[in-house]
Amino acid sequence: MPELNESANSFARINRGYNQVFEPNRLSVGLVAPLESYSSGPVPSMVRHLEHIQLAEKSGFSAVWLRDIPFNVPSFGDAGQVFDPFVYLGFLAGQTERVALGVASLILPLRHPAHIAKAAASVDQLSGGRLIMGIASGDRSDEYPALNENYENRSERFRNSFEYIQEMAQNKPAFENSYGKISGEIDLLPKPTAGKIPMLITGASQQIPQWGARHTDGLITYPRNINEQAAAVSSWRENIPGGTGFSKPVMQSLYIDLLATPDAPPQPIHLGFRVGMKFLKAYLKSLEKIGVNHVALNLRFNQVDTEKTLLYLAEDLLPEFPAKGHKS
Repeated sequence: MPELNESANSFARINRGYNQVFEPNRLSVGLVAPLESYSSGPVPSMVRHLEHIQLAEKSGFSAVWLRDIPFNVPSFGDAGQVFDPFVYLGFLAGQTERVALGVASLILPLRHPAHIAKAAASVDQLSGGRLIMGIASGDRSDEYPALNENYENRSERFRNSFEYIQEMAQNKPAFENSYGKISGEIDLLPKPTAGKIPMLITGASQQIPQWGARHTDGLITYPRNINEQAAAVSSWRENIPGGTGFSKPVMQSLYIDLLATPDAPPQPIHLGFRVGMKFLKAYLKSLEKIGVNHVALNLRFNQVDTEKTLLYLAEDLLPEFPAKGHKS
């Protein structure tokens, strides 16, 4: 199994959230909202949702991640946190203090990038620089006709949206692409706290591998076996342009059903494991060893009470992967 050595590199410093979640040679642990079990259907209850997120912050999880799911699509089978991600991020910005607020991932071709740029910079400002934005081209084809958008050309629109969002972080930009023309006489406010919004590409997002590694600030990927994930991480970093002195982080999601018996062996579930704590620790350590920098745990299929699970993870798992600067 190849082992990555990032010691000669560092990650660019962007905003507060990005800087505290991603460090070379280190894995941090976050959570995917909603923080509840809802395996019997696609729609969560959202009962005590804020209480659970505040408990996660207090317990030392480094980030909470929302998803961009405009429609409840039966074939997809998951409505996520139900609330619009930017509305919910704005709400959480005022109800939390230090946990990073992420969206994994925003479907760029389904929104005008001016609206994305303004909403993202607003959340970033209101949260004190805690926004991390995953971006994707979208794979739920049913949503595109509902918004009168073309599913087939989402690759080009993804790139144009990304470019537009980047340009809007500049002061009075002069810029033109398929989404619009800005003359340099008007401006979009507010601006991100660090002069840019950190944007992580999800998978390939219909792009060649070199594009994501060159232009974005990190990679979001799905679970694989360790050898395959090590190869994916290595391939990602090999495509990062040389000469900058910076590497770029990799994060992945992981569904867990955490069992009370620590020695329980893993059993496969959708994109994750039904698992005891001993194996979960070892698995995350193996991801850290191959260069994964963050894992976002999803509790959708977890069978134990959410609060008990969060406290169990905080007590037994997080000491191995402490959030940067966390104080209980």
